[in-house]
Amino acid sequence: MKWTAFRIKTITEAEDILISTLYDIGLEGAQIEDKVPLSASDKERMFVDILPDTPEDDGIAYVTFFVETGADGMLLLSGEKITKQALLARIEEEMDDLRCFMDLGAGDIALSETEDIDWINNWKQYFHQFYIDDLLVIPSWENVPEESRNGKVLHIDPGTAFGTGMHETTQLCIRQVRKYMEENAQILDVGTGSGILGIIALMYGAGHVTGTDIDPCAEQAVAENLTANGIDPARFEMMIGNLITEEPVRERVGFERFDIVTANILADVLVMLTPVIVRHMKQGGYYITSGIINENHKEQDVKDAMLAAGLEIVETTYQGEWVSVTGRKG
Repeated sequence: MKWTAFRIKTITEAEDILISTLYDIGLEGAQIEDKVPLSASDKERMFVDILPDTPEDDGIAYVTFFVETGADGMLLLSGEKITKQALLARIEEEMDDLRCFMDLGAGDIALSETEDIDWINNWKQYFHQFYIDDLLVIPSWENVPEESRNGKVLHIDPGTAFGTGMHETTQLCIRQVRKYMEENAQILDVGTGSGILGIIALMYGAGHVTGTDIDPCAEQAVAENLTANGIDPARFEMMIGNLITEEPVRERVGFERFDIVTANILADVLVMLTPVIVRHMKQGGYYITSGIINENHKEQDVKDAMLAAGLEIVETTYQGEWVSVTGRKG
């Protein structure tokens, strides 16, 4: 079997959001090359006596996606055929959109071919069940342990770290939702992606979730994950559109109706979103944000936007290099 590799030159700060964005157009199984020093937990998982010397981190990263290639030279993406040139154009278009919000570095894309590597199923070597506090997150090819069968279990297969709950930003949001949510709460999840935050909210007692995303692929992803977790689709309404710029989307979402709004997005987007989102929150409602990297004043930028919009900042939480800021509408 042949595969076409799309190798993108970027920067380390953009790795996660670039992978998440391109996953939404059907690219999976990203390979990352960078010079970021190993964390303490990374070192603990390496069963070697002496760690290799690594060059100094220069901030440059390469993200590579592998796409199955047929004998006719056509690529197979999400079950449909597409030419290399068409897929390259889609990648470049997504990257151009991202550049409106963040630096992606050089953005050069190199194409090459390789053979006989089952990249998609190789996920199974690296993604295994794990816990977020008492919530078990498990892929389809593993069995739920006996001791967890009476607890909460989220069934989800890997595509990106953001989409499975492994990423710190998602875990920060999950904990805040569980902390502030009351029974039958109305939830709005902006930039819902795979729907993981909304699905977990429903598992823990939310009454209804409204999700918005600018990518149409999110609709199918949410539907598949609702089915995998046995949740009635009527409890999760998915809308495609930009809440920041599109008034029809805002009107459809509804005003002053949500107990909790979640937004696990880039800090720069949160700054633009915050004055808009206040109109959709009930009095006393909570605004839970994450996706904020703990550097370059990003945390303070989000806090300033909340205060300017009339929100009270009730809590700031941290995990790794990421920050979650929770505000409340008084």
